Amino acid sequence: MLPFFSYNNQFSLSLLLLLFFSLFFSLPPSVPARSLSDPFTENDPWRGFARFVDAGRGSHVSGMSELKKYFQRFGYLEPVPASNLTDSFDAGLESAVEAYQKKLGLAVTGRLDPDTVSQIMSPRCGVSDVSRTMHVTRHYMYFYGKPRWNPVGSAPITLTYAFAPGHSIGNLPKSDVASAFERAFSRWSSVIPVTFKPAQDYSTADVRIGFYRGDHGDGDPFDGVLGILGHAFSPRNGRLHLDGAETWAVDFGSEKSRTAVDLESVATHEIGHVLGLAHSPVKEAVMYPSLSPRTRKVDLKVDDVEGVQALYGSNPDFKFSSLLESDTSSSSCWAVGFGRSWHGRAIYWIVVVLGLVMWI
Repeated sequence: MLPFFSYNNQFSLSLLLLLFFSLFFSLPPSVPARSLSDPFTENDPWRGFARFVDAGRGSHVSGMSELKKYFQRFGYLEPVPASNLTDSFDAGLESAVEAYQKKLGLAVTGRLDPDTVSQIMSPRCGVSDVSRTMHVTRHYMYFYGKPRWNPVGSAPITLTYAFAPGHSIGNLPKSDVASAFERAFSRWSSVIPVTFKPAQDYSTADVRIGFYRGDHGDGDPFDGVLGILGHAFSPRNGRLHLDGAETWAVDFGSEKSRTAVDLESVATHEIGHVLGLAHSPVKEAVMYPSLSPRTRKVDLKVDDVEGVQALYGSNPDFKFSSLLESDTSSSSCWAVGFGRSWHGRAIYWIVVVLGLVMWI
């Protein structure tokens, strides 16, 4: 009987292994989306949370009361006077951490492991993740009562929008800001029978957009660079506010700041709130609460579309099959198992060839 591996097969396998390791070690290392030691955290209002890594029930770390305020703000802890908050990792905080981990798709450990702390420190939307006044489904969520701009089954509607006079940003031309919002509105209108049009009068517009700093009168102050990026209110309030302290960008090629935030991505997310969607636990969804600097996330996913269509119905021209094909493609072995990078594709094909050689 012939041996399973001939000399030629062994030689070929050796060459392929050499090729594999040469490619692997010559490629740049992958970089995580956010590191606890990233320089841009120096201006982050939540940068101090890094010292809580690996804390668990029974720990006592100075400043942990601030972390409890964070969990209060986003609905994971019952609101109590600040004077009642201690720096001890108690049972209440453990339950909040577990709920946070479950909600945001993290490993549920009940401890402040590095992934959890990194997620906590990530810039995000200011709308609460958890509330007794929210209507919960398996994935997407709604505000209490599932508010919408029109009754169920009514005719297609048109919503007007306008930008607050005197509340713009200086680092981007107004035309770029307007174009980013126009694209963001069109992404939602492409899947539901809702049209968005600019209004002539800000005071009478359905959706009122503005860039603000600090306390701006709605009870939810902004906190400077990173931290809270923006927030919006449920129908039919129509207010959509973005933090004017951020370095907003429409092109990362021209905007080099490490703290730059993609305007269209945040606009698309906040418009989802304006339409009635709350935060989703699906990480790929536009309605997931956080967005790292220099990250673009504008394409609606199945979770986003199913949620908003449950409120408004479907745009007659929308084909769900095209969205499913796109999501299926992005979640294939190629995309998820090995990534879309050249590095990932190289590893994928080398593994395939090695498998064929061993099979032969």
